[in-house]
Amino acid sequence: MTTLSAPPAGSDFPMTRWLLLTGLAALGLRLWIATVFPITGDEAFFYWWGVFPDWGYYDHPPMVGWLIALMRALAGDALLSIRLPVVLLPLLLGAVLWWGLSALDRSRAAWAVLFFWLTPINWLNTLITTDTPLIFWSALSVAALLRAEARPTMDRRTLGLYLACGLFLGCAFLSKYFSVVLGLAYLVYFLLFRRERWVGLLLLLVFALPGPLINLAWNIDHGWSNIMFNLINRNEAADLAWYKPLAYLGMMLYLASPAALWLGWKHRDGLRASLRSHRLLACVVLAPLAFFLLLSVKKVIGLHWVLSFYPFMFALLALALPQDKLKPCAVGLALFVALHVLAVAGIGLSSPEQWRSSRIYPQIVRGFQTQAILDQARAPDTVLMANAYTAASIYGYQLRQYVPVFGRGNFHARQDDLLVDFSAYQGKTIRVLHMDRPQLENYQAYFETVQLQSFRQSGVEFFVVEGHGFNYAAYRQGVLQDIYQRYYKIPAWLPMTGCPFCERLCGAVRCPR
Repeated sequence: MTTLSAPPAGSDFPMTRWLLLTGLAALGLRLWIATVFPITGDEAFFYWWGVFPDWGYYDHPPMVGWLIALMRALAGDALLSIRLPVVLLPLLLGAVLWWGLSALDRSRAAWAVLFFWLTPINWLNTLITTDTPLIFWSALSVAALLRAEARPTMDRRTLGLYLACGLFLGCAFLSKYFSVVLGLAYLVYFLLFRRERWVGLLLLLVFALPGPLINLAWNIDHGWSNIMFNLINRNEAADLAWYKPLAYLGMMLYLASPAALWLGWKHRDGLRASLRSHRLLACVVLAPLAFFLLLSVKKVIGLHWVLSFYPFMFALLALALPQDKLKPCAVGLALFVALHVLAVAGIGLSSPEQWRSSRIYPQIVRGFQTQAILDQARAPDTVLMANAYTAASIYGYQLRQYVPVFGRGNFHARQDDLLVDFSAYQGKTIRVLHMDRPQLENYQAYFETVQLQSFRQSGVEFFVVEGHGFNYAAYRQGVLQDIYQRYYKIPAWLPMTGCPFCERLCGAVRCPR
């Protein structure tokens, strides 16, 4: 175990100054981005979780919904209010990282925070997602375990740190299932290097249990929605492909940044020594990265998959580099992030009209001109719906009124299945807003009459299918039954006490197939 070391003489003030400048500059940019850029589909989707707080949601565990509900209660539902947790997240992570690493080396802990703050993600990310609470609780769990492991005896304070580590891991589980990978890293660490502290591992696991138990109880009463989505429905099209591991490795090289890669390679002997000296950090970084590498043979590994473990890559680097290479590394990271800042600033200062020739221009118009689109799409005495979850969430956020999805949708974002009872629309007139020209024959079976309308907004054509006299019985047979067959293939051996979608469809927890 590494002993505590004092900061080099005369280094406190410069480091404090650079941390302050970096933290405030990045915070200012994030606040600007959060204010200028419109809400995204994922954010709007999670916003509705905050409007309808629950113990769980179709796609994931509930933590981000609880976080948004808290922000709405404290500061309203303006976009900056909803995004404020992720805007502040890097500052919180910096404090957590320093708290955990200061038990090893206070001076190097400060460098680790600076390195981490100089990564592009901490300057540019302002999107509130399920990863926001996951990253925070995961980092807090690791920091608590670092401090527990730095203590030489198993006294009351040490046991309290193991307890806190478990509680934070349970909160991470209630954020996203990726927390299981962090638990795997802990298991590897204790089995390989700390078997004598099995009491700490046991305490950690016991106090992490409430998170999984809450999620288990909710799934039993909601048709195992999380399990069906994460383990079955979203993986049906996954297949082996040689390029997926290469894409994953390329992403990790980018996340590490050129300066860190070069200096890490140049001082690889020091990095190997750091890995041997700081085995917990090594497990927290290497075990998840190896797990994702194996998984990448079949799955496309997204950037957000690794963000829970990302801060500790820079912790290892800060502990490994020679003293005289810390500043050059920080300068290299700063130059790399500056390129990203200039690119995003250029995008943010451009006008939507300048993107007219881009393929994403229709989405840009939808994001910036949402209210104008809705003003043309809505009509008195009609129910507005959309044909896709992203669009429906964005329209609903703008209206502060839930907008259902008409049709089957896809395996993502099926919270509609839990919230919407289509029998309530029997006989009503429904207007379904499309970004592409729809086929009217896909609607005729579910209405007495249908007609297609169109309008233009900022040069983009939008379409509205207006259906009069909605026929719920036909929709139930033609659409809802198909949804059940596709997305509710719940294994018979799984116990169930409830399934809102199934109960509305057939009046039972399990419907006949």
